[in-house]
Amino acid sequence: MDYPKQPDFNKLTNLLKVYSKYKHEYGVSNTQDILDKAYSDLSASLEEMKNLPVSNDYLLKEPNDLIEIRKLRPNGPRRQWETLDKEIYLDKLEGALLTRMAGCILGAPFEFARMDHMENWAKYTNETFPPIDYWKMIKNPYELRYGKGDFISYTKEGMDKVPVDDDIIYTMLGLLIAEEYGTDFTTDDVAKVWKKYLPYACTAEEIAIENIKDNVPVEKVAEINNPYDEWIGADIRSDTFAYIAPAYPEKAASMAYYDAYISHRRNGIYGEMFFAAAQSAAFFVDSPIEALEIGLTEIPKDCWLASDIRWALEKGKTIKNYKEARSAVDKRFGEMEHAHTNNNACLTVFGLMIGGTDITKVLSETVAMGMDNDCTAATAGSIVGAIVGKKNMPAHWYKNFNNSINSYLIGIDEMKIDDVVNRFAKLAQDLYSK
Repeated sequence: MDYPKQPDFNKLTNLLKVYSKYKHEYGVSNTQDILDKAYSDLSASLEEMKNLPVSNDYLLKEPNDLIEIRKLRPNGPRRQWETLDKEIYLDKLEGALLTRMAGCILGAPFEFARMDHMENWAKYTNETFPPIDYWKMIKNPYELRYGKGDFISYTKEGMDKVPVDDDIIYTMLGLLIAEEYGTDFTTDDVAKVWKKYLPYACTAEEIAIENIKDNVPVEKVAEINNPYDEWIGADIRSDTFAYIAPAYPEKAASMAYYDAYISHRRNGIYGEMFFAAAQSAAFFVDSPIEALEIGLTEIPKDCWLASDIRWALEKGKTIKNYKEARSAVDKRFGEMEHAHTNNNACLTVFGLMIGGTDITKVLSETVAMGMDNDCTAATAGSIVGAIVGKKNMPAHWYKNFNNSINSYLIGIDEMKIDDVVNRFAKLAQDLYSK
């Protein structure tokens, strides 16, 4: 995608700050006036940019209303299981949840890192790359994350539970939403749970929390001061709803819609719906590609994300490794932000196509692609984990979890994996008994 050429604002504003201090040190008296004027001018440009109207053609092709979204989706299976076989479901649920957490943990120490940075680090630490196990060492082992845990807890030797991470916390938060308000919850219910349990967030979710606390009407929470509403933050919240609605893509996508609407619009919403449906389908199908194709049946067939996913499914037939995958995405998406839904979704597709049903290869290749690689590896892991089940999952990916998940949710310091699994199972059984 060809974006407008971006002036180097960072360099310009930094020089402006340095020169203002330099001149002030030599007794120049009116530097503050110049700084204030520059800030005012830049603020006015920002407001002008925010107020530019979006084409009606885009709005018609990419609606935000669930009824209108469903009118534009292609035919799909909607529901695959008529009843819930608890034994089959539990194995697949544990496979999905554990592999999701493994993918997140493997990617988190190098989230947004350049590929060559990861490659060079692996050489320095004498590790295989792409990584086939958790990192032995990382550069910033005692950097605190989310006020709860150090980065060393992401390493092979330093891990004694599932370390704290937002990708994992949102899975737990989705569970709380469904438990407190049922599987027919609304976006207003989502806002209540976020306000109760979520202390802080990033990008679109941070904006949403601020707007919720400012008593912005729930239908407008995602629309005020939010240029991140098509970033990846919603689709990383998708897995919860697949676990509650296994082999029931339509219901998983529906719950994902109401969750996504609190913080996202258009392709941001579709990203969560697509991956929720794909992960739900993964409980039924034998191939990640088939799961992804079913995911497409729950979003508008001509939306931007659907077009990109179809491209990735076709392009992926000839892609052999992480380098080719990243090169293809860079060429197609250009200067798109590295936390966007669409480019990361394509990397997730490529990771699954390269790795197939080999959990280690899926996680390894997806993390090596870079960008938001703890998110992409977590989602890819959830899909392949649901397909193969825990019984076919290499034990080294979960042996150090010790049945515990570290949490930064308000009032919840830790959650037990077996308890989380049982709670998901209860919701799924309740849904299937309706």
